[in-house]
Amino acid sequence: MIGRIIETDDCILEGIAWLSAAHPEFKAAYDLTGPLPLRRTKDGFDRLLSAIVSQQVSVAAASAIWSRVEAAGMTDPENVLNASEDDLRALGMSRQKVRYAKALAGAGIDFNNLRQLSDLEIIKELTAVNGIGVWTAEIYAMFALGRADVFAPGDLALQEAARMLFNLDARPTERALRKMAEDWSPWRAVAARLLWAYYKVAKDREGIL
Repeated sequence: MIGRIIETDDCILEGIAWLSAAHPEFKAAYDLTGPLPLRRTKDGFDRLLSAIVSQQVSVAAASAIWSRVEAAGMTDPENVLNASEDDLRALGMSRQKVRYAKALAGAGIDFNNLRQLSDLEIIKELTAVNGIGVWTAEIYAMFALGRADVFAPGDLALQEAARMLFNLDARPTERALRKMAEDWSPWRAVAARLLWAYYKVAKDREGIL
């Protein structure tokens, strides 16, 4: 089953209402954060390539590299496959990312069909590609495909936000947070958006204090 797809701001509001009714902590968080961004992106090869390019570099560096990738026409998988390692390295990719980019380009992912798969099937298909981990696959499912019930418990900001919001003794592990998030179904992707927003607000408040 595909489940709900987040397409508009009203979807976010519906998820917030459900989470707030089920868990007072989320209502308290939303009172602090206010309206949440939709954060939907287009899906396709370039979205996953952008995620690979952005791995383990600063936002500024990722933006600069991605601009060169786009200018060179490397958002097309055929162009990536035909490019030499030196061509791609000249754009700012490391040798490892060149391997990942070529693995993605050669994976033959049917992005239209991907939209019809279940959440678990999406994660399984994407993580079969060298260079795409579970976190990247979950983020893609959440924001490029709009899946309402996908969560990314390996995200450190989500772990820390959960610790603060639910007054936990320690930051939950990925496994513990995945288990904890089961109670937030069928709106786990909205819970993630709220936790990210709450994390930013809480950190800003700590800075003021």
